[in-house]
Amino acid sequence: MHYDEPGTVIVYRTNMPTKKTPSTQTNRHSSSNTSKKSATAPSAKSLHSASPSKKLTGRARVLSSKTVYKGKVFSVTADEVIEPGGVRARRDVVRHNGSVVILAVDTTSNPDDPNILLIRQYRHAADQFLLELPAGRIDPGEKKLAAAKRELIEETGYRARRWSHHVRYFASPGFVGESMDIMLAEDLIPGEATPEEDERIELHFTPLSECVRLALAGELHDGKLLIGVLFYHALRSAGPPPRN
Repeated sequence: MHYDEPGTVIVYRTNMPTKKTPSTQTNRHSSSNTSKKSATAPSAKSLHSASPSKKLTGRARVLSSKTVYKGKVFSVTADEVIEPGGVRARRDVVRHNGSVVILAVDTTSNPDDPNILLIRQYRHAADQFLLELPAGRIDPGEKKLAAAKRELIEETGYRARRWSHHVRYFASPGFVGESMDIMLAEDLIPGEATPEEDERIELHFTPLSECVRLALAGELHDGKLLIGVLFYHALRSAGPPPRN
């Protein structure tokens, strides 16, 4: 798939032999090693014998907040706060409306090892090309599902008949307020992508087993891809939840 528009999308499909998603291997230790460790390791009772500290709750009380930078995508505020527990501090925070990430799964060729729709593009901040999951900012007032559908079409051209919420996380909560919601998209329908003028995107359909292998080998560096794929792999490996 190639478009001679200002933004470009190229599609690749990784051919892999048919196989099931690899399961996690359990390390085995000899009985002698176990006995040696048990002689020195603290017991579970001793680890929990100390009285637990009180669990903190609530939110920070903002004494003052000043916007020190405002750009197209995010702003930065300098906040004076008193946090739960009584800590008073200045926190510089990147303010962002939040993003959606799309884990698009194609089970038509091999349900035991489905293809994951990855994108590859250059990231100036990372100074390299990265394999990623499609993602984008949630516009003000926009619902997460609507944003996910829009981003998937814009970056890949694909639509999905089935959607569900996968997982939510904060990429760098020490100073970035952006939350990221990964949406699972299934039963894919191909179409025409409409990338932004400054986007040059390649599409890579990659088997889940290969994604897991690359992740465990340290060859994937996009956080949302690592979280989305490994979480999805773990859920599949665990099987359906027991019925009551």
